Amino acid sequence: MTPRVSLVTLGCARNEVDSEELAGRLADAGLDLVSEPSQADAVVVNTCGFVASAKKDSIDTMLAAADLKGAGGPQAVIAVGCLAERYGTELADELTEVDAVLGFDDYSDIADRVRRVLDGERPPAPQPQDRRLLLPLAPAERNAQMNGAVNGAHASPHDQVGPASGPRTPRRLLSGSPIAPVKIASGCDRRCSFCAIPRFRGSFVSRHASDIVDEARWLASRGVREVFLVSENSTSYGKDLGDLRMLERLLPQVAKLEGIDRVRVSYLQPAEMRPSLVEAMASTPGVAPYFDISFQHASGPLLRRMRRFGDAEQFLSLIESIRALEPRAGIRSNVIVGFPGETEDDVDVLTSFLSAARLDVVGVFGYSDEDQTEAAGLSGHLSEAEIERRRQHVDQLAEQLTAERAADRLDEHVEVLVEEVDDDGAVGRAAHQGPEVDGTVTLPGVRHAVGSWVSAQVVASEGADLVAR
Repeated sequence: MTPRVSLVTLGCARNEVDSEELAGRLADAGLDLVSEPSQADAVVVNTCGFVASAKKDSIDTMLAAADLKGAGGPQAVIAVGCLAERYGTELADELTEVDAVLGFDDYSDIADRVRRVLDGERPPAPQPQDRRLLLPLAPAERNAQMNGAVNGAHASPHDQVGPASGPRTPRRLLSGSPIAPVKIASGCDRRCSFCAIPRFRGSFVSRHASDIVDEARWLASRGVREVFLVSENSTSYGKDLGDLRMLERLLPQVAKLEGIDRVRVSYLQPAEMRPSLVEAMASTPGVAPYFDISFQHASGPLLRRMRRFGDAEQFLSLIESIRALEPRAGIRSNVIVGFPGETEDDVDVLTSFLSAARLDVVGVFGYSDEDQTEAAGLSGHLSEAEIERRRQHVDQLAEQLTAERAADRLDEHVEVLVEEVDDDGAVGRAAHQGPEVDGTVTLPGVRHAVGSWVSAQVVASEGADLVAR
């Protein structure tokens, strides 16, 4: 019988793309895709390994899938994704309920790996490694090496350096959402002291613009109306291809595609934001004036300990330049509190910055040590209780400020892309609201189909969410 596979995705939009690429490979190899793990022969869990809470969610999900094994349920649970790549053999040894742990280098042969696991084999788990060492240090040298790999034994250069993200990778949509992420690059060259992502995701590698445009066109043919350009650091897009302004040229190409009504960009580094990119994102027709900027903090000295750049004054200047071009622009960010060495004065700088910035959404995270990061060895670690106290303090302020920012949008005209419809009406998102992580717009009494556009006026707000008619 044809093996049935269920893919469970955790983590960010980049993982969602990886899962759909894995689904494409599995389907092309003749395996059946099913949505419910209980109906599958193999459950493939695409894990997240970013922070402690995400790791716990991934492990809990794998254990829940393993509990289904037995008569009529799945025969095997397979771990892939960031947690699997990051911990590899250690995860396989400690989580014996999981039948296989596969790394990024297994993606190109995922169908064969699943079949082998169902036949009772246990493929070797990946040995943890620093994937930054797989490509040249100089970004400009990477493209030549990867192009050479295409003409060699490998079908795709991305198969040997990281998660599949190149044009040769098939993709199978796993949801009926009118919004779909498109990966424009993989990896990261930044060295933030708290972050382990570059180590297990590898060096920054851009996709060619023509491949991205082709994929967006393919998505449009399948009912997608908004594409969400994602990567570990979208502001670096094109630097390894010799064009630091390639994103500015890519945006209008995608926005003018037939069927694509809105383009959104995520994961922006404030230190790499440039006036030309701000203008392109704020002024290009069809591009959402939506700025997902990773500030992380506002205290200059603390940001240096994080191996980051900028301070409250520079960040406020950036925000001012965005709103000068588009006052209604959506601006969101994440911040970390309790970083080693953070003082009460640093917290005051952060809260003053948030009060002045009036961001649409702020994610507040308490610091936790990550394996093999510089920050784990820094002096000045705070107690877990103190970190949580500071996190709650900043989070309460952030919730108040985002609610006030949403209330400022009363009477504002919004174009809403409908994502859900029920007996009470429709729910969707306006241009300033990114998928999953930001607020929504409720449209009482509206019965438009998913994927429809509704012009409306904001009449109420609750937290970051809006009500419009």
